Amino acid sequence: MKKQQLTKEILMEKYSDYLLSNGKQPVNVYTFAKEHQFSESKFYEHFASFEALEQAYLVYFFDKSVGLAKQIENFEVMQAKEQLLNLYFIFFENLNLNRSLVLTLLKNDLRDQFHILKQLKASHHSFVKELDFEEGKLFEKAPERLKNFTEKSREEVLWLHFLSVLDFWKKDTSPSFEKTDLYIEKSIDTGFDIVQNPLIDKFIDLGKFLWKEKFQMS
Repeated sequence: MKKQQLTKEILMEKYSDYLLSNGKQPVNVYTFAKEHQFSESKFYEHFASFEALEQAYLVYFFDKSVGLAKQIENFEVMQAKEQLLNLYFIFFENLNLNRSLVLTLLKNDLRDQFHILKQLKASHHSFVKELDFEEGKLFEKAPERLKNFTEKSREEVLWLHFLSVLDFWKKDTSPSFEKTDLYIEKSIDTGFDIVQNPLIDKFIDLGKFLWKEKFQMS
C-alpha cells in the first residue's frame, strides 16, 4: 500500500487530533512521528517545533478566510468597513467549526499568548494594509483613546480591536456564538465606539505596554 504523502495540512490534522485527544503536546517529535508512522525528518520539513506548528493554525484559518472573503461578489469595491465585516464573520465562523482546538491553543489570557498570535498578527496587518480607508471613515466616531492610537498605527488599532473580538468569542456562551457576531457588527459599524467597553480598554492597555517595552510581534 502506497504511503500517504505528509503535507503540511495532513500534519496539522494529525497534531490537532492528538492534542484534542490527549489534552497536551506529545512528549517529543520523535514519539509523535513514530506513532503516526512517518520519519522525524518529515516533520521538520514543515515545522521546526510543536510551538511553530501551533502558531500555524490561526494563520491558516485567517488566510483561508481572506481567500473566501475575496470571492464575495464586488468585494474589491466595498468600503473598508464592509470588507472587515465580511472577513471577520467568515473567520469567526471558521473558528466556531474548530472551537475545541482554538480554545485549547488559546487556553490562557490572550495577553500571555504572544507566541501563538505572532504570525496571525502579521497576516492581519497584511490584510489591513490592503484596505482603503479614505471613503469608509471607519475611525470617524471612534473615542479619543482610539483616535490617539490611529496616529501611531492604523494597523495596530485594528489589531487591538481584533484581539478584543477574539477575547469576546472565547468567552461567548450564546447559542451559535451569535453575540460575537453582534459584537463584531456593532463595534465596526460605530467605529469601535462602544460605551465603557472593557475589552477595548484592556487591549489598548496591552498595546501601550507593548510599545513601552518595544515588543514587536510583526
